[in-house]
Amino acid sequence: MAPNHPAPTVLVVDDEPSLREMLSIALRRAGYDVVTESGVRLATHRLRTELKPIPVVITDLVMPDGSGLDVLAAAKERAAATEVIVMTAHSTVESAIEAMRAGAYDFIVKPFSPRHMLAQAEKALEKQALSTENVRLKAQLKRIGGADLELGSSPVMIEVAKLIDRIASTRTTVLVTGESGTGKERVARLLHDKSDRAGKPFRVVNCGALPEALMESELFGHEKGSFTGASASRQGLFREADGGTLLLDEVGELPLPLQVKLLRVLQEKRVRAVGADQEVAVDVRLLAATNRDIEAEVKAGRFRQDLYYRLNIIRVHLPPLRDRTGDVPKLAEKFFRHFADEMGKDVRSMSADVVRALSRYNFPGNVRELENLMERAVALATGPALGLGDLPAEVVGVSALPTPLVADLPPEGAQLDEVLGEIERRMMLQALERTHGVRKAAAKLLGITFRSLRYRLEKHGLDVGDSADEEPSRESSPTPSEQ
Repeated sequence: MAPNHPAPTVLVVDDEPSLREMLSIALRRAGYDVVTESGVRLATHRLRTELKPIPVVITDLVMPDGSGLDVLAAAKERAAATEVIVMTAHSTVESAIEAMRAGAYDFIVKPFSPRHMLAQAEKALEKQALSTENVRLKAQLKRIGGADLELGSSPVMIEVAKLIDRIASTRTTVLVTGESGTGKERVARLLHDKSDRAGKPFRVVNCGALPEALMESELFGHEKGSFTGASASRQGLFREADGGTLLLDEVGELPLPLQVKLLRVLQEKRVRAVGADQEVAVDVRLLAATNRDIEAEVKAGRFRQDLYYRLNIIRVHLPPLRDRTGDVPKLAEKFFRHFADEMGKDVRSMSADVVRALSRYNFPGNVRELENLMERAVALATGPALGLGDLPAEVVGVSALPTPLVADLPPEGAQLDEVLGEIERRMMLQALERTHGVRKAAAKLLGITFRSLRYRLEKHGLDVGDSADEEPSRESSPTPSEQ
């Protein structure tokens, strides 16, 4: 076992204290982290509640409170890749067959030597590691094989996924357009991953993030001493991406002089580093992305028409998230599960109220905003399910509603109760946002009692704010004067 990696955990289950101690000593000396249980009930409870799966379990077959096969079943239910070694002093062919059919890695008859058990545990761990890696690779292939899983499954995004599948294996230049945060870099990555260049470099440069003076060196490289500060030679991104893919993000920000040089590279497939005498051939598939109206940039003279034609051979356009709200629940679920795993938090679901609030929200920041929002929600979550209290007030209240606090009566009339109700809802959410969710402070800010605020929140179906400071009351709702 590699010393730099955490010690793998082995669970030993046996009702004999001496056997548990013997195996614990031998396994710990071999570098394992060992936990033990004295019976079936305790072992199955541990397996079902442990935060991380246990890779190897060694269990007795016959114990006073049950069968080791129940331990095996609990281990496999928690994580199918867990390997279970069954040991017994009551060996029969039937019991061995039963254990192996149930998924046991091995069946060992007592008495046995510690060395023999260590050898089997090591083999079981190797098999478990291979199984885990196989699952990971299958998941990776699934991601690469289905762009819709990454980008969304609305009709428009299914068409985008189909287009990606059709063009990924070509060498054709692709222009990806859409607002900021719609997933343009993810599309570029999928085009690379699904191509025959997948094992080669994938490089990204944001054309708006670097000063013009450095952009040429960043793209094409430079020779040592070619300009002040060039203390060493640099290959440049085109040469770094040789054989692979280069994404020019925000290509609309590229200065006109560099547009001319980029056009020449696309035509000649050769680059010349700053200060170099010779050109170098490169084999790079170029992808470009922009959130600008590139046709308008061409008409305004800020983007070369000939370069535009070179880049716009095939276009993939990503609509904003507000135009495909059907993608919000699945994308939110994907992000929420990712961050729950990453943070090690036991958050298993999103409430229906959360899904409704997210589906109503306008998402000016598109998919990137949704991703950041789910990271925030998981970080703040304190229960097993995400609730409205884990979302920002502007999302919960869709403050998104343009109703001003003082409104003129429209010609067609209005429902006064609805208008006043919306004003009340928005002001409560703003007060809670301003007081960081402390209901007592929000009630004071609004000039109402704590009980009145609680009543009004319940009336609007809002489960937001910190209710830990609630005071016990003798009545379920406030008096009319408190309302």
